[in-house]
Amino acid sequence: MAYPAPDFESKICSPEQLTARVAHLARPSAFTNGCFDIVHRGHVTYLAQAAALGASLVVALNSDASVRRQGKGNERPVNTLDDRLAVIAALGCVSLVTWFDEDTPLQRIIECRPDILVKGGDWPVDRIVGAREVIGWGGTLHSIPFIHRKSTTALLEKIRSL
Repeated sequence: MAYPAPDFESKICSPEQLTARVAHLARPSAFTNGCFDIVHRGHVTYLAQAAALGASLVVALNSDASVRRQGKGNERPVNTLDDRLAVIAALGCVSLVTWFDEDTPLQRIIECRPDILVKGGDWPVDRIVGAREVIGWGGTLHSIPFIHRKSTTALLEKIRSL
């Protein structure tokens, strides 16, 4: 018996299709980005909070090469971009997921033109990429404090120590 592809795969969007796909999302739209390598409670809590700020949520993931350039270690990312896209797309709070190969998501932010730009509380507002652009077109910026202090790096260190 052939089974249909999971419906969440329709939420995965190439950068080339992004502008057209975002045009069909409910407004106001929120945007966030990250590696989301080994998804944990901190990630899903943060993404649910980001989604609650708008009527739709776009998430842009660092490509594998972009993750490696962040200096997180040669073994990172643990999960490939395709796997990370699928996991994030499967979350009910996410409307659309795409990726970027650059060091920052600025080009995806400009293409999405979100009403709300969201980052985790570990990012000082003055260092949030795209803040100037989003505020410039009348959008808002949110830095969400962490409720659950979790990190993929700490999780990997724990696994290695066992």
